Amino acid sequence: MKSATPDYAGLIRFLVQPFLETPDALRVDCEVLVNGSRIWVRMAFEGTDKGRVFGRGGRNVQAIRSAIEGVAKAAGQTVSLDIYGGGQHRDNDDDRPPRQPRSSPRPDAPRRPMKN
Repeated sequence: MKSATPDYAGLIRFLVQPFLETPDALRVDCEVLVNGSRIWVRMAFEGTDKGRVFGRGGRNVQAIRSAIEGVAKAAGQTVSLDIYGGGQHRDNDDDRPPRQPRSSPRPDAPRRPMKN
């Protein structure tokens, strides 16, 4: 008898929606790879919710990853979670110019004389 695949999309929605101001904007897609042993989960949400979803130091998103990895392990699967929307891109309505990299490295800090 083959075990049923867990509802990863439902689990992600259950774990993530409480962090979102606009829960309807959450999009979850699950793809089964390699004979059903690997699961690829993609999650997208509004960029304004990034801070709440990721949490301080990434604690919230790490807890979400741990939860789905535990479920996957119990089902004899491995899971990969990709997150979109809270990303590294900048919104087009931002008036600030993009930051330029430093043209020269920082100077070394002055050294204090050693006491004998």
